[in-house]
Amino acid sequence: MKTPALHGWRRFAASPLLCFGLAWLLTQLDVVERVEWRTLDWRTNVRVHFQPPPDPRIAVVLFGDATEMNLVAWPPDRAVHGELINLLTLAKPAAVIWDVILDASREGGGDAAMARAANIARRSGVKVVTASVTNPDPAEAGAEAERGPTEPLRHVEGEITRLLGDADALRPFPALRKESWYGFADTPAGEDGLRRRIPLLVRVGEAVYPSLALQALLTYFDAPADAVRVRLGDAIYLPTKDRGELRVPIARDGRFLLNYRYDQNEAGPDFPTYGYGELMITLTDQLVNNVPSVRPPPRLDGRIVFIGQVVTGKADIGPTPRNPAAPLVLVHANVVNNVLTGDYARVAPGWAVWLGALLVGYGGLALGLRRPIAVEATFTVLVVACYAVLAFAAWIKFSLWLPLLGPIGGFLALQFTVIFRRALAEQRAREQVKQMFGTYLSPVLLERMMRSGRNIATVSSERRPVTILFSDLRNFTSLTESLRDDLLIAQLNEYLEAMVECIHAEGGTLHKFIGDAVMAVWGDLASEGVAIDAQRAARAALAMQATLAQLNAKWQGEQKPPLAMGVGLNHGVVLIGNIGSPRRMEFAAIGDAVNLASRLESLNKELHTRILAGENLQPLLAEAFQLRPCGSLPVKGKAQPVRVFELLGSAS
Repeated sequence: MKTPALHGWRRFAASPLLCFGLAWLLTQLDVVERVEWRTLDWRTNVRVHFQPPPDPRIAVVLFGDATEMNLVAWPPDRAVHGELINLLTLAKPAAVIWDVILDASREGGGDAAMARAANIARRSGVKVVTASVTNPDPAEAGAEAERGPTEPLRHVEGEITRLLGDADALRPFPALRKESWYGFADTPAGEDGLRRRIPLLVRVGEAVYPSLALQALLTYFDAPADAVRVRLGDAIYLPTKDRGELRVPIARDGRFLLNYRYDQNEAGPDFPTYGYGELMITLTDQLVNNVPSVRPPPRLDGRIVFIGQVVTGKADIGPTPRNPAAPLVLVHANVVNNVLTGDYARVAPGWAVWLGALLVGYGGLALGLRRPIAVEATFTVLVVACYAVLAFAAWIKFSLWLPLLGPIGGFLALQFTVIFRRALAEQRAREQVKQMFGTYLSPVLLERMMRSGRNIATVSSERRPVTILFSDLRNFTSLTESLRDDLLIAQLNEYLEAMVECIHAEGGTLHKFIGDAVMAVWGDLASEGVAIDAQRAARAALAMQATLAQLNAKWQGEQKPPLAMGVGLNHGVVLIGNIGSPRRMEFAAIGDAVNLASRLESLNKELHTRILAGENLQPLLAEAFQLRPCGSLPVKGKAQPVRVFELLGSAS
């Protein structure tokens, strides 16, 4: 016979594979992917309260509304930018990164002033990098040939057609291009409007160029483009003098998964940030005029200074994981911070995540098939909560991205499937219990079985110590000859109904009617101990005789004949189980103790008694009931005489 657990395994064995397989397919949908990104943003915002400060080598300068109102409107004459470069050169940063497109030449002396300032900075050891963007149409003839110190990356392994790019580009104006480097500021937003996967490599025609952030790193580490190795789908290998070769992971399309941490929203540590106009005034006072400033002097020596603009109505801003409208220059600053600190966002291997989910799913099945549904539901809540906490902790502590929706969705689908199917099975079991036992099981025991979810198939055959009661009417055959059939059936039903109530009131199981005879058992399905079972059976027998006396008094007034009844009680070990065919099953007790109970009932007629009990009951009833020894009597089917006792009543 298959055990219930084995049967459950066979029913649910494929469920984890189906549920997690469906969950994996759903994660491939764009809408689910967007929600998954959003869950990562929640983790990013929680992480703010635990993250360390950014790399101190990065600073940010913003041209905002205060500069436009107090100094110059955006876009200013390029001579103003040149003046800021001159001041920054005195502050001795390692590199000045302009997240500003300065492509077309302008009339006047502004272009020459800015180019001259970039030349001075370059000769002073300060690298100036400006922004470029891809463009389908040539912006100026010969721009590719006159690219200045900027060089394409030549050692690229992989299919460069996967890279973001176009036929041409908008580069810095020629005079500036000769004196400074440029990198590509292309950072297209994803479907949800956020910049999450940042191109570090950009294709212009057939050439591959570094992004603005990557060019900032190249200039900071004095790494020539020709020394950089690129393996698409693996990493960019960046040579440095002090740290050896840095490995920057990228996808096959040259994009970098941004680990966005620092944002100008006043929550948590951030990049040191200065206003464009305020910085010019401060540096002029301190470095040119030697006038003490109210504010402490900015520490920019050896740093990478990013410059962007956030003028209202003209701002280069966009949504980020931490801010609905942040300066986009912070995207490049965060990329550089990731590389300088080795703080890369890592995605947990998909095979490990899904394999772990499957193992937990099967573990839940093994645990839950033998437990109540409430326990399984509690287990489900705990697993989901623990995994969510693990996913948040992994991102906060290790920048490890564990997907939430897929594994949790698959696990919930599995648990709901199992719980739903188990609930249906238990409901069917309850109905089977009602059908099987409802007519002869006491209401208390029936409710107990239904609460436990026992199925009739689980009532296995086993030997149990029980107390058996047999009752039978005296001279019922002659009564059937003197009464009309309808009156006889009505009186018999009234009698049997009253006897069953007495049995059920004491927690007995009604096993069967044999004509006018009744068989009941205590301890077959539930037991409170052999002594208590025996005493409850004895009380039921006494209650049956008392109830019959009340019925006889009632029937006398109705001109109906009185009835007399004998009861036999016995205790012993019997075989309990379902007997019959699949079409009709009957719950039965089989054994010598059952036969003896029936024989004792028959002896009542010979001994002129009402209730007889076998010798096995004497030690179980002696303290609580009055028993009169009737001697040892021969009993049909027994080789030796049996000691018999008459049950007279309660000891009290």
